Amino acid sequence: MLLKVVRNTLGYSIAAVDIMTRLPGKKRSATEQAQVDAETRQLALYQFTACPFCIKTRRAIHKLGLAIETRDAMNDAQSRSELEQQGGKVKVPCLRISEAGKPDVWMYESGDIISYLQQRFG
Repeated sequence: MLLKVVRNTLGYSIAAVDIMTRLPGKKRSATEQAQVDAETRQLALYQFTACPFCIKTRRAIHKLGLAIETRDAMNDAQSRSELEQQGGKVKVPCLRISEAGKPDVWMYESGDIISYLQQRFG
């Protein structure tokens, strides 16, 4: 119990510092940003607010100027259920990649997610 309190306190503190210290995201022309926004509608990040790996991933998303929907797999039962049933496990961060005509891809591991986003949108 004490460990959980310490972990949550530390995690939420790191999340707050992250928000306060973020630099502006990547700048694109209006046309380019509209195209990127359309592509990111196919993506969803399942995450926990205080998870350090999720913070790292959200920071990279912000830096790349991406509008990716985040889903709280800790406090939203529906998001947690989707992650478990369709992704196969409750592990965050997890990027869900939905492309027309293809099965969804569930990408785990912050490093893999960030590399994928940098290659696709960087």
